[in-house]
Amino acid sequence: MVKPLERLEDSLTRSNTWIYILSLVSKRKLHGYTVADEIEKEFGWIPGFITPYVVLYKLENEGYVKKTEKGRRIYYTITKEGKQALQTAKKMLHKTADSF
Repeated sequence: MVKPLERLEDSLTRSNTWIYILSLVSKRKLHGYTVADEIEKEFGWIPGFITPYVVLYKLENEGYVKKTEKGRRIYYTITKEGKQALQTAKKMLHKTADSF
């Protein structure tokens, strides 16, 4: 049985990997291969091996990140829509945390 704190941790991390990725690409362009390492360094948890690629693909399709190719590598940067989504998510998280 999953304990309440484990469910909370999962919902604030793995279930919302997109927030962490948008936060990272809002600071610098990133190669998909480095996203998991950057999440671990910056936020202290490790997403699944394929998860960053799936999330980046969805974020790109939704217009929140764009990719640019440099040689054989693909780099991701945040779009205007991505910045707005990240700001909205931050406000929602702050509001929720402040209500307790």
